[in-house]
Amino acid sequence: MLKSKRLLAAVMFACIASVGPSRAQTLSYADAVTKLADDCGADIKKLCSGLNLGNNRIANCLAQNAAKVSPTCKTTLTGVVASISRREQAQAAYSEVCRTDMAMRCKGVKGDGNILACLSKGRMVTKKCSQAITDAGWR
Repeated sequence: MLKSKRLLAAVMFACIASVGPSRAQTLSYADAVTKLADDCGADIKKLCSGLNLGNNRIANCLAQNAAKVSPTCKTTLTGVVASISRREQAQAAYSEVCRTDMAMRCKGVKGDGNILACLSKGRMVTKKCSQAITDAGWR
């Protein structure tokens, strides 16, 4: 089971770059791997057995066998990749999105972790900043 979760994690990370943002709530990496293991494990085992991890081998295998991949796996893979992509984009954009909130509510606070704690401590922040923190998976 652990080997299959590692395999699915590699698939997920290999596919992330190819999907744009989604408006759905983001998944943690652990939840994404669990969801993929549950919904795609049988497809990977059946269609991509024996492939080594890395170099997008599993993702390429699933793409090459798209006609044989179960609808559940296709749907899950698309959703997971979109969610993780959205999470990564939110993490990259958070400091810009929250710049005004940081200046107004966290003056003098130094360090990324301390600033994030300042913004997350129930202080009133803009909806946009609050959503960026949530989408980034930091609450």
